[in-house]
Amino acid sequence: MGDDLQITWRSFALEQVNSKEGDDWKAWEQGPDYESRGLLALCAGEASKSQGDKLHNKFFMNLLEARHVDRKDVRDREVILEIARDSGLDLEKFEKELDDPETLKKVGADHERAAELGIFGTPTFVFEDAPPTFVKTYTPPKEEAVDTFKHFLALSMGSKLFGEIKRPQPPWPRGVFDDK
Repeated sequence: MGDDLQITWRSFALEQVNSKEGDDWKAWEQGPDYESRGLLALCAGEASKSQGDKLHNKFFMNLLEARHVDRKDVRDREVILEIARDSGLDLEKFEKELDDPETLKKVGADHERAAELGIFGTPTFVFEDAPPTFVKTYTPPKEEAVDTFKHFLALSMGSKLFGEIKRPQPPWPRGVFDDK
C-alpha cells in the first residue's frame, strides 16, 4: 500500500490482560527475575523504533513472522538479537535500548493507554476516524495479504455499526485454505 499506509506500532501485554494477580499487579513492574511471556519482544519492538521507521518496520515484521509463522521463541534473547541482526539494526544501539529500564516503562505506558481505549487483545487497530477494531485472523498467503487487509479496512472503517463479527468455532479455520 506504500505511503498510503501509516502504522504506529504500540505495545500491548497480553500477559497483563490474562493475569490473575489483580488490578494493581503490572507485568512491567516485576523486576529482572520475573519470567515474562512477552515483554522482551515488546521491548525489542520499542528499542527498534529509534533506528528509523524503515528499519523498525522491517524488524517488527520479521519479529511477527518469526513468532507467528516460524514459531520461534521470541522470549529468547538470542532469537531477538538474531532477528535484529537479520533486519539490519545497529546491534550495539539496539541492545542498549533493549536493556534500558525506560524502554520497559514505555511498553507499560502503551499498554495503559490501550486499556483506556477498551482494547483487550491483539491485533487491535486504532484508526483516526473509526472505532478501534480487533481482528482474529490467520496469516494469509503473501499474494493475498494486501487484498485481505483492504477487506478488513473496508469493514472496520466503512461503518461504525459493526460491533462484533464472529465465525463459529469449529469449523473455522477448517477449510480456509482448502481451495488453494
